[in-house]
Amino acid sequence: MYVSRGAGTRAAVAVLGAALLLAGCSSGDGGDGGEQQGDDTGIAQQPKGTDPFWVNPDGNAAQQMEAYEKAGKKDEAEQIRKIAEQPSAEWINPENPEEQARGYTEAAAKADRDALLVVYNIPHRDCGQFSQGGAADGDAYRSFVDSVAEGIGDRAATVILEPDAVLHMVDNCTPGEFHEERYDLLKGAVEKLTSLENTKVYLDAGNAGWGRPDEIFQPLQRAGIDQADGFAVNVSNFYATEKSIAYGKDLSSKVGGKPFVIDTSRNGNGPYDGGDPDQRWCNPPGRALGENPTTKTADPLVDAYVWVKRPGESDGECKGGPKAGQWWSTYALKLAQASDT
Repeated sequence: MYVSRGAGTRAAVAVLGAALLLAGCSSGDGGDGGEQQGDDTGIAQQPKGTDPFWVNPDGNAAQQMEAYEKAGKKDEAEQIRKIAEQPSAEWINPENPEEQARGYTEAAAKADRDALLVVYNIPHRDCGQFSQGGAADGDAYRSFVDSVAEGIGDRAATVILEPDAVLHMVDNCTPGEFHEERYDLLKGAVEKLTSLENTKVYLDAGNAGWGRPDEIFQPLQRAGIDQADGFAVNVSNFYATEKSIAYGKDLSSKVGGKPFVIDTSRNGNGPYDGGDPDQRWCNPPGRALGENPTTKTADPLVDAYVWVKRPGESDGECKGGPKAGQWWSTYALKLAQASDT
């Protein structure tokens, strides 16, 4: 529907390189709230007491920032820095999930931070749209989740589990013949990942624009929300934080008071209301970065504002964008510039 995909083998190579980089360049912060230097781009970790999630100093935004600096485009570089210096989720690719999960969590641990990961490989993913794909079958998915869990080990991680997977059953985008297996796979993934010593799991639960807690709360229960640490809202979407809080609190009241996290990566200007209604979520113009990631939120039920969707990565081949998950420097720059207004 609107979620990005991993960057394949290059992601694993990059993250393992980042782990080595942090091992050599980072030092202890001396207590809660200190920052750590990353690489020679000057990318640093955010204060731990406010934002415990790891900033990847070798991410797409950091590389774009460095390219602008080398080209003498200082204004553009400073705009992209707004993205590069904030932690955003790492989407685990199915080609080498154990290596990626290990690399990201090791790098985060060396920086005394938590890894923020997305597991997005459910069979029949995204209803054949821009991010279609997923595991070939249930056994392949279970093996994928096992590999992710093995890679995480006992290191600290927060996992956003399967964007859209529950919602697409509720709205009948995913054919009914696949529902029983999907519930079983999601419940199994929750059980596997929450069994890890230092891993938190948030099951994706739609967004304020869809906004039907009465229809999704029982499917979430079937998918294992009771065992999860909470749920995630607004993943890769644009709805305002205030509306997302209201939606999340309504849903929370129906699933035992579970807390939730909100993806604020691109919701600074709210949703787009122009163009084809069926593709307003896909690379909409005029959007802006939202609240920076933090655990200091406006409501005790909101565990964190997080950047699940990596700002600057395409939603799909629409409005001139590249394939889903690929870096799009023009769009990234517009997001950052719009956040000044």
